[in-house]
Amino acid sequence: MAGKRTADFFDSYAHDFSAIYGTSNSLKNRIINGLFRKSMMIRYRRTLAGCDPVEGKSVIDIGCGPGHYGIALAKKGVKHVLGLDFAPAMIGLARDNARAAGVEAICEFVCDDFISRSFEGKFDYSVLMGFMDYIADPGAVIRKALSVTAARAFFSFPADGGFLAWQRKLRYRRRCDLYLYTEDGLHRLFRGAGAADVAIERIERDFLVTATMDRP
Repeated sequence: MAGKRTADFFDSYAHDFSAIYGTSNSLKNRIINGLFRKSMMIRYRRTLAGCDPVEGKSVIDIGCGPGHYGIALAKKGVKHVLGLDFAPAMIGLARDNARAAGVEAICEFVCDDFISRSFEGKFDYSVLMGFMDYIADPGAVIRKALSVTAARAFFSFPADGGFLAWQRKLRYRRRCDLYLYTEDGLHRLFRGAGAADVAIERIERDFLVTATMDRP
């Protein structure tokens, strides 16, 4: 899984990261979002849409951060959300955000390691957004995510090559470990994990991957 350096970085970065999904319309925020964060908003909208139908369904959000995905899905009608993150500050924010949104009874946010945690049964949907960027053994995470998913699993992977990848490597080299991917490499990873129905889409600086286990 992610190393201690990554966990420490995101623990300290929690409040700033949460603000990315906020409503600030400052010139600085518009410029940064347009240059570097467009893919984050695209994958957010696509993942929420991909979880339809949501009524009565269950979701696991792996690397949930401040809980934006799980809370949005809870507000749409999901029955239960389990959010996991390795940064305690992120979990604290997620719980606060769930209370503020009035969905704290639906959303369970836990500071835990996904690989070592045991699960009873499966979740209808699994969400792994902005998580695989920091994982040294992606194959193990993919295999386990698919094993706990009944309908669809949604992943994002940062794309290697080009200006955006270069600037991201530069920004993160002193923060935490960062892993970038090619489309061919992703096809190999998912084949190795036994995934049969996989759609890989390039969106800006990322790949959005949808693995369908069964039609919901």
